[in-house]
Amino acid sequence: MDFLWTDFLGTAIWMWLSFLALVILLLALDLGVLHKKNAEIGIRESFLLSAFYMSLGLAFGGWVWWQSGQQAGLEYLTGFVVEKSLAMDNIFVIAMIFGYFAIPRAYQHRVLLWGILGVIVLRGIMIAAGASIVENYHWVLYLFAAFLIITGIKMLLTADKEYDVSGNPLLRFLRKHLPITEKLEGHRFVVRREDVFSGKMKIYFTPLFLALVMVELADLVFAVDSIPAVFAITTDPFIVYTSNIFAILGLRALYFALSALIHRFAYLKYALSVVLIFIGSKIFVADMLGLAKIPPMVSLGVTLAILGAGILGSLWATRNEDKAGANTLAQE
Repeated sequence: MDFLWTDFLGTAIWMWLSFLALVILLLALDLGVLHKKNAEIGIRESFLLSAFYMSLGLAFGGWVWWQSGQQAGLEYLTGFVVEKSLAMDNIFVIAMIFGYFAIPRAYQHRVLLWGILGVIVLRGIMIAAGASIVENYHWVLYLFAAFLIITGIKMLLTADKEYDVSGNPLLRFLRKHLPITEKLEGHRFVVRREDVFSGKMKIYFTPLFLALVMVELADLVFAVDSIPAVFAITTDPFIVYTSNIFAILGLRALYFALSALIHRFAYLKYALSVVLIFIGSKIFVADMLGLAKIPPMVSLGVTLAILGAGILGSLWATRNEDKAGANTLAQE
């Protein structure tokens, strides 16, 4: 059993296996017990599940702190906060995707669940590749930092623009080259039907499948921003991956909790823009100050302050706009 203490990407194999076992357990619990049947998730249940995943993610950060020290713990927490915040921005896009395809809430959980499974694999590949590149070419961190600053500025300038689902090139390509049913076929992604021309049975894809592809694409786009953001905080692959996955695991619950309240977060995108600019610029600032890196406590504190200001400012500015939402929550 000595191999369990062998390092893999800088972390003992037993820590990787422990994390993966926990993720598998959570997915099995979610898929096999809590949501075995397709059913609409209520707002109250969503808030409870969100609180559970948030607490679990923070508790894992405490475990990282205990196992690897204060700096690793603070870096994990900072990465977790940034990833969770960017996941909230992803919710805006997912809500527009579901609205565009008219996906009922009862089927949205199925799309999000399969989307999460894809995210776990996809982000694992991207992070492993990123870690290998950074280890061999440390200067790539400066490219990541510059990319984050540019992305933050771009997000700041386009924060009031909505995501155009219909204009997505991939969606147009799929509709042109795949047989698509005109309407949903329950919770199924594909169905077999008789072709009107040949009379043979043929596989057709449903709008639910298109929604799944668009959700996966949206996460890929956000991963391009979020993964460099965490690498700008720490180059430890274990911290980068675990903070990513714990932030994403609660995305389904967070979506159902906040999708009805999206209009209340009017200034969130502006706050996220500033966070990305801060995370990217702190690498250059550290060099100018002659520091190896900005202290993790400072990074975490500034990140929380920016996000807190954005969220509280949004809630205050829209304090009179959600009476209907409050009544809905009370009825449940």
